[in-house]
Amino acid sequence: MRYRFNVFILDTDRFELSKSGERLRCEPQVIELLKLLVENRDRVVSKDEIYETVWRGRIVTEASLSSRIKSLRQLLGDDARNQRFIRTVHKKGFQFIATVDDEPETAVETVAEAPAKPLKASDNTHRPAVAVLPFENLSGAPDQEYFSDGITSDIITHLSKHRWIDVTARNTSFGYKNRAIDVRQLGEELRVNYVVEGTVQRAGNRIRVSAHLVDAGTGHYLWADRYDGEVEDIFSLQDQITEKIVARIEPEIGYAERNRVVRSRPANLQALDCYYLGIYHFFKFTGADNLEAQRLLKLSCEKDEQFGEACAWWAYAVIMGMVYWDTPPTQQLMDAALDACDTALSLDGQNASFHALKARILLARCEYHAALMENAIAIQLNPTLAAAHCGMGDSLAYEGRYDESMACFEKSIELSPNDPQLWAFYTYGALSLLFKHDYERALEWLDKAATIPNCQYWTTAHKAVALVYLDRLGAAKRNVKSLLKNNPGFCLDFAREKLFYLKMPEQIEMYIDGLEKAGVPHSI
Repeated sequence: MRYRFNVFILDTDRFELSKSGERLRCEPQVIELLKLLVENRDRVVSKDEIYETVWRGRIVTEASLSSRIKSLRQLLGDDARNQRFIRTVHKKGFQFIATVDDEPETAVETVAEAPAKPLKASDNTHRPAVAVLPFENLSGAPDQEYFSDGITSDIITHLSKHRWIDVTARNTSFGYKNRAIDVRQLGEELRVNYVVEGTVQRAGNRIRVSAHLVDAGTGHYLWADRYDGEVEDIFSLQDQITEKIVARIEPEIGYAERNRVVRSRPANLQALDCYYLGIYHFFKFTGADNLEAQRLLKLSCEKDEQFGEACAWWAYAVIMGMVYWDTPPTQQLMDAALDACDTALSLDGQNASFHALKARILLARCEYHAALMENAIAIQLNPTLAAAHCGMGDSLAYEGRYDESMACFEKSIELSPNDPQLWAFYTYGALSLLFKHDYERALEWLDKAATIPNCQYWTTAHKAVALVYLDRLGAAKRNVKSLLKNNPGFCLDFAREKLFYLKMPEQIEMYIDGLEKAGVPHSI
């Protein structure tokens, strides 16, 4: 079917929208949304109906719908105030209000032959989609179904709080309960990239939950683990297990998505490709990779101005470059990073990651109170976001609230023991312990950090400081020798410059004195 309105033609058979004979390129969900509104232009289309039709029942946020409506209005030259095509009906939905006519066949041929505009980055931008299947009750007792169903529902709810992932709605997932189905077939039916499945078994007062993350394209397991617990408070146990499962699944999906793009590495990079390649380089934690991450994430922002993840992660990459490598900590660049996070939040104010990343920027600006508030919002929005707990720990440490700080670091490690930033969780926690003068425990945390791949040189520097204050000067000097061998430019002047995010003089001087006693030179 073809519909003509104003200078536009919507061809639902070709799934195309054209303007004045020129085919427009836009993401499929925008076309799907327009098709739904035009075909039902005699009434108001509810938001629930839009979610069910456009997102196939997946759990998405209202911000996602607002983003698609905004994109559609931009294509049509519509305006939210002067609504010529799409009318917003408060608390009910949307209605297509322009006059629609049938389009003659000749005009369609003109559209088909017209040269297409260059493909925009947002045309192929998508989020990885996940279906959580009902966990199988292996206990053999029907009265235990409530626990396995509860685990499944909670995983769906918590996983959907990671807003860079699309999660299939509960009703859709539970339609597959007690059905034997091939994961690859399921992936095609639900249009998902990943499937979470698992089992629940109860024996007396003990419960065992097994969970698996499966690649829906290949049917291969990407991750699997099991969790045991005593049934004292069943709901508390359910919360604990759910929290751990979700916190482990999310970074595994991120790892798989990055590797997918790195392996394929398309010649014509779009916004999503640039984003995942940028994150891939970010997590390699080297100076050169950080600069490449900044470049790719900035490019992703330019290719798609509505891609909040690219904006927020570019800002964090810049701050990491300031703390570890060669990015200068200038006020202008810090302002740009803060603006980028605010842009991301303007696109999705309920995104916990955006709040956590903004907190990192605020921390670098020594705005600790504001950083605490942003981390608190992030944790409230997504309690399983390990990075937010780590960020809260940092903010508290620099305020001198060390016991509260360490509780946050311990929570981040408990939530995500395979996190790509795990070395940082331990290293930042160790710095809090140094400031607390708990040098033995700081050394324990630093030894754990040192065993993790991509651990950074600050871990070695922290260890030298801890050893000095434990009166192990010989070991501290050996540590400094290793530090200078790997980082010839490290000196006291360099350390002071890189510790720009500390505002308590006693913390800075305690640290610098430790480095000096360990044998770090004043300058290079």
